[in-house]
Amino acid sequence: MGKTLFVGIDIGSDTNVVRILDDTGKDVCGFNVSNDLPGAERLVERIVNEAELIDADKVKIGMEATNLYWWHLSQALHEAPELAAFAAEIAVINPKVIDGFKNIYTDIVKTDAVDAWVIADCLRFGRVRPTPPPDMTYAPLQRLTRFRYHMVSNLAREKNRALNLIFLKFSTYQKECPFSDLFGQASRAVVGNLTPDEIANMPVEELADLMLQHGNNRLKDVPEMAKVIKQAARNSYRLNPKMRDAVDVTLAMSLETIRFFESQQKKIDQVIAKELKAIPQTLDTVPGIGPVYSAGIVAEIGDISRFKNHNALAKFAGLTWRQHQSSKFTAEDIPLTRSGNYYLRYYLIEAANSVRVREPEYATFYRKKFTEARHHHHKRALVLTARKLVRMVFTLLSEGQIYRQRRLG
Repeated sequence: MGKTLFVGIDIGSDTNVVRILDDTGKDVCGFNVSNDLPGAERLVERIVNEAELIDADKVKIGMEATNLYWWHLSQALHEAPELAAFAAEIAVINPKVIDGFKNIYTDIVKTDAVDAWVIADCLRFGRVRPTPPPDMTYAPLQRLTRFRYHMVSNLAREKNRALNLIFLKFSTYQKECPFSDLFGQASRAVVGNLTPDEIANMPVEELADLMLQHGNNRLKDVPEMAKVIKQAARNSYRLNPKMRDAVDVTLAMSLETIRFFESQQKKIDQVIAKELKAIPQTLDTVPGIGPVYSAGIVAEIGDISRFKNHNALAKFAGLTWRQHQSSKFTAEDIPLTRSGNYYLRYYLIEAANSVRVREPEYATFYRKKFTEARHHHHKRALVLTARKLVRMVFTLLSEGQIYRQRRLG
């Protein structure tokens, strides 16, 4: 039986710490290399030399998925022809896996060298699967959709911050706001530029004119809306004058940040839709799943042939539930595993929320699960609807079918 060399790499932005073990877990060597192209070349040379010294016929290399510091090194190792002779397997490992494995060692110290040793030993136990190199059909789209995810998260946080400032300035505005979009252009013009006192004392016609100037001809019954806002202004708390300037400045900046994020989101959505056109898929034929959700799902799944069935895909997305059973006891309220690809889980859940509004089959399923849930009704029903959606996603991508609505009844 051939020998195997196990290489653990603790990734850093500047330096990678390397530990190499043999089949028995004995230290072969440890060293540092720079996290750049010359460092990768030196690493490959050293691995090959050590493999030849112990007459190894296989090499397994592992590294943590730390930010994106692993990206270039992983690519370089996959492309190194010298490693091909040793049937090299490269694994980019979730840090949670390494942390969990490390718990089997008692009183272990925390250093980069020890972390690299733990990664190598984790490989030696054989519970880590190799990671294929990024598929350049999907990798560019994945960068775009992940960037969008974080942009949307930042936008949501900024809106929450703005709502707090709006409450300080105009305490009843959020509750009484007659605009369909509180952060729309007309609404921003009102709450961003006027104080409650100014609104309360302003003639209805003048306030209505201001709203029309910023409403893009989409507002209906503007005089009535102006009356609602004026009444809200009368009922609002009055901010201490010493606080007014600070709140006005920070609210104006927050609203401008929101406007910027929204404009950037439109731009990234256009780029995503363009990139998606180069990838064959039929998910955007499903009502409620447009180019953005389709792209987010496709980019994270990659080649659907990697998954043998929809259960494997659901596990990859973390849309499975952790069983809790002991002796004759089996828990009914079991948590979501959340151990899979959270970007894919996010896009599947967002898509499910959109589909269940437009598709009777999914609407019926959602309502049923909503009624059955004992806690967190909407959240649990939506996650279960997303799990149902996984089955359809797998079928459409595997067979290249156009979506056809099923008849109920």
